[in-house]
Amino acid sequence: MMRRLLALLLVLCACPAAAKDELVLAMTQSPGTMNPLIGSMLAKSLIHNMVARPITAYDANSRLICLVCTELASLKNGRARIVDLPDDGKGGGKKGMEMDVELRPMVWGDGVPVTAKDVAFTLEVGRHPLSGVASSEGYKRIVKLDIKDDRHFTVTTDRVTFDYDSFDFEIVPAHIEKPIFDANPAEYRNKTAYDTDPTNPGLAFGPYRIVEQVPGSRIVLEQNPTWTGPKPHFKRLVVKIIENTSALEANLLSGNVDYVLGELGLSLDQALAFEKRHKDKYNVIYKPALIYEHIDVKLDNPLLGDRRVRQALLMSIDRKAISDKLFEGKQPVANGGISPLDPMYSPVARHYDYDPAAARKLLDEAGFATINNGVRTNAKGEKFSIEITTTAGNRIREQVAQVIQSQLRQVGIELRIKAEPPRIFSEALNHRAFSGLAMYAWVERPQGVPRSTLHSEEIPSAKNGWSGQNYPGYANPEMDKALDAAEREINEDKRRALFGEIQRLYADDLPVLSLFFRVDPFVIPKQLKGVTPTGHLNSSTLWIEQWRWED
Repeated sequence: MMRRLLALLLVLCACPAAAKDELVLAMTQSPGTMNPLIGSMLAKSLIHNMVARPITAYDANSRLICLVCTELASLKNGRARIVDLPDDGKGGGKKGMEMDVELRPMVWGDGVPVTAKDVAFTLEVGRHPLSGVASSEGYKRIVKLDIKDDRHFTVTTDRVTFDYDSFDFEIVPAHIEKPIFDANPAEYRNKTAYDTDPTNPGLAFGPYRIVEQVPGSRIVLEQNPTWTGPKPHFKRLVVKIIENTSALEANLLSGNVDYVLGELGLSLDQALAFEKRHKDKYNVIYKPALIYEHIDVKLDNPLLGDRRVRQALLMSIDRKAISDKLFEGKQPVANGGISPLDPMYSPVARHYDYDPAAARKLLDEAGFATINNGVRTNAKGEKFSIEITTTAGNRIREQVAQVIQSQLRQVGIELRIKAEPPRIFSEALNHRAFSGLAMYAWVERPQGVPRSTLHSEEIPSAKNGWSGQNYPGYANPEMDKALDAAEREINEDKRRALFGEIQRLYADDLPVLSLFFRVDPFVIPKQLKGVTPTGHLNSSTLWIEQWRWED
């Protein structure tokens, strides 16, 4: 009997541990919309990457790869070609590009194949002036889409660009969304099934699909049975929305959350302290990223229209002290929106050191020489009192705002802080509804031309359906010219010179006050494998099927 019990015990001990079927994740923001074409919230991208894929994306090594296509188009392999475009009546002679695209065999969650017709419909939405897409420029550049069959099409663009092989379209399902769009394009952003019917399986063709969504609380995903790629390791994902970063850390330590998404989770100061206390249970990765924390300046505001005022604002902020005291110096001061990690970075653009004396002089020259009760006024008696809006619940962002408030007070500027829930803040940005300053972060792709944030054609308005991300309302013909030329320049050295011009103009005009480049902390439990930080626009969740738990 004892021998049989011992044998049974050995058999039981030899059995592998049960696989972890559910992974509980957390992030600090709730998506304002789940439609991939509308809005530009990181929270949405992190979730959408689990349920669908762009046609192309950059991997963790910043290499462009196919996700939905079978092979990148290139001049070398013949899938891309420079072509003469038809005469537009303005002299002709324009060059464009043709690119042949083959889609991988993929299926929406309701069994309908993903086809070139979905691409055509996505293009239709993107080009419509009232659809409300985040940026319509990329869609408008496509002058022709020639569908060969369900999986093959040729796209023709109206110009030759250096990044022609990047086709980062997020495809939406025509069989679900087209009837909604056709009924009223102007109301599409409010009627899309992504928000009215988010658990519809036909909205997903990735490794997971949404089965429950409680706005502001949680999003639950389960394996998508029609996914044609490698089977994901977790049957179920629960993404909790915990907007307060202190509560986020408490949930992680209590075990209510397995992993906090590094792109939108713990702040850097939390991660630094967390690592000292819990490094035996977590791997902490500090990923330098193409992300910059910054302040958009509402150029329509009469107090902020003078360039000298904006220069004074930046010189009044001790950005190095903020980095040293709050981030142990790990987040370097940003002198523009293009990171030194990017090959197109230029060191020659003007840098603004902390210099409150010079800031005071500039404010005097700009007409704010009189000080009453510690606050500057102009000749009209208007107080230099402005509002800065940022996201609520982010402890470190609120601390930075308070430091800036104190520093601006030293030069006679009154700063009022307004913290809004991320969804409300994002919607206000999209409609340029902030009154003075708006503090948040932008994430870039490698060698990305910042057209959508700096070109005058990208200023959102009711006329263009609030498309575009130039929220300051910046318009400079020289900048427009440099942005257009940089996109078209194939020669890398010449393109780098144009990027240098973009950075020079940015630093001179200051439509945006850049603060620091972000380092994203990924606090990963040692059992969780396969999470690879990217540090750019295409987040780690694009490879969610590689994540696994090993006890």
